[in-house]
Amino acid sequence: MEPELLSMVPRPVCAVLLLFPITEKYETFRTEEEERIKAKGQDVKSSVYFMKQTINNACGTIGLIHAIANNRDKMNFETNSSLKKFLEDSLTMTPEERAKYLETYEAIRVTHESSAHEGQTEAPSIDEKVDLHFIALVNVGGHLYELDGRKPFPINHGETSDDSFLEDAIEVCKKFMERDPEELRFNAIALSAA
Repeated sequence: MEPELLSMVPRPVCAVLLLFPITEKYETFRTEEEERIKAKGQDVKSSVYFMKQTINNACGTIGLIHAIANNRDKMNFETNSSLKKFLEDSLTMTPEERAKYLETYEAIRVTHESSAHEGQTEAPSIDEKVDLHFIALVNVGGHLYELDGRKPFPINHGETSDDSFLEDAIEVCKKFMERDPEELRFNAIALSAA
């Protein structure tokens, strides 16, 4: 996460996926953050595509959907893309309706399940308790949003730009790491639109 290493990441970066451990410290922070935002409020642009996570162990899929959905204008979808159809169909839905739609959307479910079994390690069963979680960080309308389907709403982390997005997103990632300094299980993946 050093500047010279970040300079090697192809630009422009359109999203960052963060994998992090769900610990007691994180859960305490999450609860306090939600209460603080509910009390103070925050600005969230209506163009932010956000969905709830209702399927166990699907945070990686939800994170990718968040990353792609908020960068549709930068994507080239295949003509009969099931993901493109899912995004188009769900665009006007609420975050809860999108989650329910995903539960029944066969093409993405099959892709999710087959991808989960292609890795080098055995994928956990859908009901197994997992203590790692994916979120997406995206730039929508000049604001950096944290999109986590376990949370009730997107989190606005302030202003950003196409030029500074990667560095701004990494600062958010560092805050996750600072909350749990004894943890080593963090991974950030930058998605480039190039």
